[in-house]
Amino acid sequence: MFTKIAFLLCFVTFVTSAQETIKGIVIDANKQPISGANVMWLNTTISTNTSTTGNFSIAKSSESSFLIVSVAGYETQQIAVATLENLTIVLKEINSLQAVTVSKTRKSTEHSLYKVTNVQTMGQKELLKAACCNLSESFSTNPSIDVNFSDAVTGNRQIKMLGLTSPYILIAEENIPAVRGASQAYGLSFVPGTWVESIQITKGAGSVINGYESISGQINYEVLKPVNDIPFFLNAYASQDQRYEINTHFNTKFSDQLSSTLFVHGNTRVGKNDMNNDGFLDNPLGKQVNILNRWQYTNTEKGWVSFFNLRYMKDDKQAGEVAFNVDRDKFTTNAWGSEVNTEKIEVSNKTGYVFPDQPYQSFGFQNSFQSHRQDSYFGLNRYDIHQKSFYSNLLFNSIITNTKNKFTTGVNFALDQYDELVQVNFTQDFSRADTSIGAFFEYTYDNLNNFSLIAGARVDHHNRLATFFTPRLHLRYNPWNQAVLRASIGRGKRAANIFAENQHLLASARDFSIRSSNGNLYGLQAEIAWNYGLSFIQKFKLFEKSAEVIVDYYVTDFQNQAVVDLDASAQQVLFYNLDGKSFSKSFQAEFSLELVKHLNIKTAYKYFDVQTQFTTGQLQRALQAKHRFFGNVSFETHIKEQGQQWKFDVTYNWLGAQRLPSTANNPVAYQLGDYAPSFAVINAQITRTFSSVFEMYIGGENIGNYKQNNGIVQNENPFGNYFDSSMLYGPVFGQMYYAGLRFKIK
Repeated sequence: MFTKIAFLLCFVTFVTSAQETIKGIVIDANKQPISGANVMWLNTTISTNTSTTGNFSIAKSSESSFLIVSVAGYETQQIAVATLENLTIVLKEINSLQAVTVSKTRKSTEHSLYKVTNVQTMGQKELLKAACCNLSESFSTNPSIDVNFSDAVTGNRQIKMLGLTSPYILIAEENIPAVRGASQAYGLSFVPGTWVESIQITKGAGSVINGYESISGQINYEVLKPVNDIPFFLNAYASQDQRYEINTHFNTKFSDQLSSTLFVHGNTRVGKNDMNNDGFLDNPLGKQVNILNRWQYTNTEKGWVSFFNLRYMKDDKQAGEVAFNVDRDKFTTNAWGSEVNTEKIEVSNKTGYVFPDQPYQSFGFQNSFQSHRQDSYFGLNRYDIHQKSFYSNLLFNSIITNTKNKFTTGVNFALDQYDELVQVNFTQDFSRADTSIGAFFEYTYDNLNNFSLIAGARVDHHNRLATFFTPRLHLRYNPWNQAVLRASIGRGKRAANIFAENQHLLASARDFSIRSSNGNLYGLQAEIAWNYGLSFIQKFKLFEKSAEVIVDYYVTDFQNQAVVDLDASAQQVLFYNLDGKSFSKSFQAEFSLELVKHLNIKTAYKYFDVQTQFTTGQLQRALQAKHRFFGNVSFETHIKEQGQQWKFDVTYNWLGAQRLPSTANNPVAYQLGDYAPSFAVINAQITRTFSSVFEMYIGGENIGNYKQNNGIVQNENPFGNYFDSSMLYGPVFGQMYYAGLRFKIK
């Protein structure tokens, strides 16, 4: 503990000095604010980005008197600055052909040299490299996120960061916690990919502003903004496994200040597929209707911006044996089947105000209400949960003396009402209400050159977790040109929802047993962990082409954990408080290079050492490859005058051996080896752009046709004592091909 506290304190010494600042606003020809525009002094590294209201504040430079203002889709402006008076910078939008050309100069995934946190931003260009039907499928081309199937029945995809599963990642929608609690297992599949404007992936402890639950990192996705959206967008998709999807966006601008977009998504899978011949559906049958109405009000003159979202989603899935018939076989032993039916209603609002004469000072108010109801069964096991949540966050941003010293402070409140029924080898109602209220303060120092830090802390009171303190520290240092070194340390705490987060284990014959009783949630205590790490980025020229090397190392050290033990017995799953050590050590080295113009390669090697103390000893975490290799090659042809273009993308993922949970006490016929074999998966996509408004794409997943044939233990007798579908380490469907089209009205 002493070394961690010392690490926190040793970097906090700094020197502050007053400095003159330039303030201004960046707008387009229609007087609409442009957010995310880069404002930089010419021939320096001093830069900033405009806020959601288009405002910026930047320290005056003694080295230059010209500001460079740039953002994709607009002509870059060079502004001569002679005074400190507020500037109004108008960017001219370029035509559609030029816009496409400019976007080629921006990477599809950006790693900033000047942000304090180790964050990478995936733009829409990156998301379009794959079919990207929903958020859980959006990370196949990103080496920092690992995507696996959780079991051989539900078809649910599980993501991991730094060797830890999604419950340890704070997943937020525009910085409002979104995928948590009841939605932990399937929530990512309820966010259509075409709705997403960008995704920010932060490794290590996240900001205290967004809560105390982030342990291994944070994923924040931004939804398309009505003020920037086009009048109409259509995406249609069909795949070999008879999955069909359609996405439509309808945008209306009622005035210069008020805009609205209606997002409509629908998908269905109607075909029964059993490519590995185990008698079970490789992917569930299902249908989903997902509707979002999003409103945006922006008043740049008075400094107001506000969003209002209203969402409804209904998703039904059916899985199990190919012969299963819901009307005939539900809750019988005629055939094994499962249904997961989910209904979600959400209302949320975000309002921000920037003081017109003080663009560095603002406040924001976020509110969200969600109702998430899931009724499900897995064979004879039943799991029903209804979570009603309210979240509110009030924050204030300003400076201390000058813009080198900024702070954000505020309070937030969360209420989660759970109605939870578990029917396995026991039947119990775990209904409860969780409330928490917290206050936070985050200080940012930037010397406007090569060093910056964010030091944050929050105090929360939770009715089950008591009162606790959460510190976080992030540091950034640029030792030389085009290089950045980052360090971070932080503490996270969370209440594990053991059944919602481990639903895939219900698709087995295992008995469930909770071995701890001294905690306030299922008898378990809160999960507490420290995360600390280092990251280094070097950008350079190799053979006159842009290249980049990224190396990072992170450690997550648990003080307590809700251990999920599958090794004590192949017929049981045990839950208990950690008694011993549990940690995750993650190393990643990434290299990217533009070989020739429009031809880019990206490679990454990852090493994970993830261990936990189980009842049978200190073991590597099951179903986690120690070694992984990632490769991606993308190529685009030159854009013709009519906007015609070809795009090619190939992604290679190799997974090393994975330890399997012990099946030693099963009969020999139902025993698996100690380790799963290594394997590789290749995905590819070709896109043909016919014009600036129409394109088509075809693609393939798992082109090498790798299949795990023993994903279900005792598949011939699913009501037997040894049935288990959770031993999944690879794909079961084999090759899968798809096609789709995108159409726009601009």
